[in-house]
Amino acid sequence: MPTMIEAALKNGIIYGDNVTAEYVYMPASEIGIDPPICIFEKNNERDDISLSKAIELVRKLSLRPTRHPALGKSSC
Repeated sequence: MPTMIEAALKNGIIYGDNVTAEYVYMPASEIGIDPPICIFEKNNERDDISLSKAIELVRKLSLRPTRHPALGKSSC
């Protein structure tokens, strides 16, 4: 059973911290793909990460659903 974070990422919700400019999200093009690739942004750099790593980062960095400066509230 998926966690709430996993379900939210799969629905395009962006997790982040606007103070530290760290964001984790699943691009719209990856929604419905198995296995999906997520994006981790920090200091204007983007890295591809697995869904499990995205969930781990959301928990470790205490990220919350937020508004991305370019994408808004959703990656969709």
